[in-house]
Amino acid sequence: MSKKNSQFLTYFIIVVAACGYFVDIYDLILFNVVKKDSLEAIMKGANPDAIKSTGILLFNLQMTGMLIGGILWGILGDKRGRLSVLFGSILLYSAANILNAFVTSIPMYEVVRVLAGIGLAGELGAGVTLVSESMSKEKRGYGTMIIVSFGALGAVAAALVSAHGAGIGNRLSLVLNITLAGWQVAYLIGGVLGFFLLMLRIGTIESGMFKNIENANVSRGNIFMLFNNRARFLKYLRCILVGLPIWYIVGLIVANSESIWAKELGVSGKVVNGSAVLYSYLGLCVGDILSGVLSQVWRSRKKVVMLYLAICAMVIVYFFFFANGVSVNGFYTLTFLLGAATGFWALFVTVAAEQFGTNIRSTVTNTTPNFVRGSVPLILMLFQFLQGHSISTTTSAFIVGMLCLSLSFWAISTMGETFGKDLDYAEGHTEI
Repeated sequence: MSKKNSQFLTYFIIVVAACGYFVDIYDLILFNVVKKDSLEAIMKGANPDAIKSTGILLFNLQMTGMLIGGILWGILGDKRGRLSVLFGSILLYSAANILNAFVTSIPMYEVVRVLAGIGLAGELGAGVTLVSESMSKEKRGYGTMIIVSFGALGAVAAALVSAHGAGIGNRLSLVLNITLAGWQVAYLIGGVLGFFLLMLRIGTIESGMFKNIENANVSRGNIFMLFNNRARFLKYLRCILVGLPIWYIVGLIVANSESIWAKELGVSGKVVNGSAVLYSYLGLCVGDILSGVLSQVWRSRKKVVMLYLAICAMVIVYFFFFANGVSVNGFYTLTFLLGAATGFWALFVTVAAEQFGTNIRSTVTNTTPNFVRGSVPLILMLFQFLQGHSISTTTSAFIVGMLCLSLSFWAISTMGETFGKDLDYAEGHTEI
């Protein structure tokens, strides 16, 4: 293959992976945006507390599905190849999106969210693994930066589609003679986008590094390798802990903007959760672009992550203790800044991919972000536990945040630098 064709295929892989993560984030965030409308439609006459508790249950089921999916897709990616995960995951969560538009009971909703969670778990890890193994070691940070930055806009799309879903549904009803609510339209659009993406993926090729070990006498996708060696386990644990502050902010602060923090901060005006999500993910997009560029310029992942952790701490302190009485626009500005401060998600996943050999890389890169996402229920449980011991809501959230930041800083500061690392080796064999 000529160098020109090879570069084109690499760029094509980046585009496909970025579009895949866009749809992935669209669906991941969509549930939090439309859950109230969808549950009110399904649970007709239910009181707000019942709807709220059901929404929490469904979110936890989705996160459980992602934990299961992270393990399944990660192992499959190391055993059968990165492309099998890219195709399989998008097929599953696209089908789940379409099914979700037509659920009529809570048990059906529960099953679909678990299936969606399993499907959503494979997209990011497979895309980052494939791109990291396809690009040069000096430039692969740009590839993962593009994937995550563009993917973050999926949350913006989810918020916009949800906001205009009713209008889109009215137009569709005139054409198709089918009455669809706004939340149903939002789910259907996600499913259709996914199936279009499947056709785009037909042109992608498998990772050359994976092909090099496909027929080699090495253990591939053996998740127990991450636990049967102390040094390897600690390295894996550090990879997970680095990402904790990101989903602390997403899961505890941004996701509860309307129900908790608008009241706690005495915001002068009505805060809409969908808008808070939109602004935070716009910030995440900007933050990921800047962190990706900085890591290439500084030739270091560690320095950039530590800088972002410091920024996270400053924004969190301001949010909890200096933003009382803020306007609605000021609140949305803060959610943008919180999102920008967590804009090291691309680096976090890239570091995980760069820490391990080809025979276990997909397993690590898929499970790591999903274990971080799966930490949200634990973060919320700790937050509620502190509240139950007569600690104020704001102080409880601050303590949890500082714990997440401390663990993350310890993890990244004690981790080896991975910028420019050669990834063409098998774990447990020849390593550099």
